[in-house]
Amino acid sequence: MNTAEIIKKQIVGALAAAKFPINSPEELLQAFPQGTDTTCEAGDIKVTAGEAGKLLTTQDFPFTSAEHVAVTIVGRAGL
Repeated sequence: MNTAEIIKKQIVGALAAAKFPINSPEELLQAFPQGTDTTCEAGDIKVTAGEAGKLLTTQDFPFTSAEHVAVTIVGRAGL
């Protein structure tokens, strides 16, 4: 499994209990278990939800699933 797949899987797992759709950046950060401090790691790459949230724009919302969030973040991060 490559870095992008690992991070994507961790994001999906972190949002397993989230209620969708998520309509704003604030709602998304609140959906992560530790909010902005929720961390995903793969090898020497470490990203918090707060850092990942900076990659998103208001046009990305609403998110309809954890998979949708993960694909968008991983794509924007260039992993």
